[in-house]
Formats: sequence, C-alpha cells, structure tokens
Amino acid sequence: MMSGKGDKPRHLGRGLESLLSPLSSFETLPPEQPQSSPAAANFPPDKELDASFHELPLDSIGPNPYQARTVWNEEDLLELTDSIRANGVIQPIIVRPFQGRYQLIAGERRFRAAQMAALPAIPAVVREVTDEQLFEWSLVENIHRRDLNAIERAKAYQRYLNAFSLTQADAAERLGEDRSVIANYLRLLDLPEDVRQMLVDGTLSMGHARAILGLPTDDLRRKLANRAMAGRLSVRDVERLVRKHLSESPSNDRGARAKPMHIRDLEDKLKRHLGARVAIETRRNGQRGRIVIEFDSIDEFARIAESLGLTCTEDV
Repeated sequence: MMSGKGDKPRHLGRGLESLLSPLSSFETLPPEQPQSSPAAANFPPDKELDASFHELPLDSIGPNPYQARTVWNEEDLLELTDSIRANGVIQPIIVRPFQGRYQLIAGERRFRAAQMAALPAIPAVVREVTDEQLFEWSLVENIHRRDLNAIERAKAYQRYLNAFSLTQADAAERLGEDRSVIANYLRLLDLPEDVRQMLVDGTLSMGHARAILGLPTDDLRRKLANRAMAGRLSVRDVERLVRKHLSESPSNDRGARAKPMHIRDLEDKLKRHLGARVAIETRRNGQRGRIVIEFDSIDEFARIAESLGLTCTEDV
C-alpha cells in the first residue's frame, strides 16, 4: 500500500504513462533488417508487453470502486458506441486481476460504450497494481482529461486524502498538482448542497463559487449564487458584490459603538480598501492595540496579502 515515511513520494504528474511504460521503451525493427543482425539483439521482443494484452469478455470485468466520475454525457456515449460498432475498440482499456476476475483501472467510457454496442469482448492491458495505485491512476486519468466536474473532483480529492491518511501537501506531490489547487477544490465542499448542484449542472463556474465562498454564511452564499445564475453575473461582478457586503458589514456592532469615532472611521477605510472584515482593538487609552483582518479562504488570504503589497509564498 503506502510507502514508508522515509521514501520519496511518487510523482504522478505524467498521468497514465506509468501504466503503459513498456510502450515507451519498446521499439520495433525496420522490416528490411534481418533478425540475425547485431541490431536485432539490441531490441528483443517485449514479452511483458505482449503478455499484458488480452481480449477479455466484458462480463469478466468489474467497475473501478474509486471512479470519481458520477455524471456521464449520454450523447457522447452514444457517439462513441456508434464508432465502436463501426470500427471496434481502437485503444485498449486498462484492468487489473481481482478475485478471479478483472477490475477496471482506466477507460470506463470505452467499456460502457462497448457494453452498449453489445460486444462480447474488449481489448485490454492487464496490470498488477495496488489499491492505492488504482485510486491514483483513476483520479489522474480524469484530471488530465478534464472529465470531472468541479464537485466530482473535490469529492475525489477528499476521498483520496481520507482513504490513505494523506495531507494536502502529500496528495499534491503524489498527483503532480499544486497544493493550492487541491485546497481550492476541497473548499467547494463547504458550499450548500444546492449551490454545489449548480456547479455540477454547469450553471455556476468554479470562479463564481470561489468568490461566493468569501461570504460568511450559507444563506448569503445561496442568495448570491441564485442571483449570479439568474442575472448571468460575471465572476468579477460576484467578487465585487462580496467585497461590498464585507466592507458594509460590521464585525461587531456592540464593539463598534463603544469605539471612538476615529477608530471606527479607520476600520471602515480598511474594510473598503481590503474588501475584508477588519477590527481595530485598542487598550491603554488607545496607546496600544492590534488590527485583526479576517479571511475565509486561501484565495481571500492571498488577495488581502496582495492588497497589502505582500507575496504569499508559503502555505497558510
């Protein structure tokens, strides 16, 4: 399963090349070159590759339990089914042996289309992989082909972290992703369910959702999401509305009333400038104190830091 702490985590940024690695090193001889020549000895047949190709009965293959995709485009599947009926399956799927049968690793669209085309068998590459590799390769395939919607991808990251007790930094290194990318997707799971569905349906974009996450309550997030969808607001429009709400919302009305006018005025100026909730707390007759700037996401933190002329180079 997982490697020890002393081992360097594997980097999967190259996607599915690792599953088909024999293909990249296998070279065929030119037809006119005799097999007995010295060059022939340098390029022996790849027995491992040859042995990995099979025509497998469709009913001998089970689904990938870690498949991140939950939404399938029926029109695309029908087009692929028609193509397979006419031309067969050109690119093999990838499977692993599992409990006397096989389990899908990659190529579920081809597998489903072959079932719809009523094919008896399908070409497949068989690989011996662990549960962890099965999860990683399935996730990487979908990410690199951009087949997942934002919520599917967020849930896949969360499931991956939980299944193998990984930190976001660990997962980022293993998947060849930036940690902030994973963090941004995971934040989407904080949205109300009906707003998440807007992302699944494509009526709300990832940019809209990230801006909406700056609001402090689900009720406010829901209202702005519906307004953005109904009014076809741009991401910049939504960001502007979030900043406006935050700058106009006092962080503590009772504390604000007790503060001197010049402190409250300075708070308001900072709120408008930063587009964030700001509180100035004083003591010793205003001779000492602190300024508290609140943020609700890594994106908002980075934006505030940029407003202050700072560059965020470390994880929060």
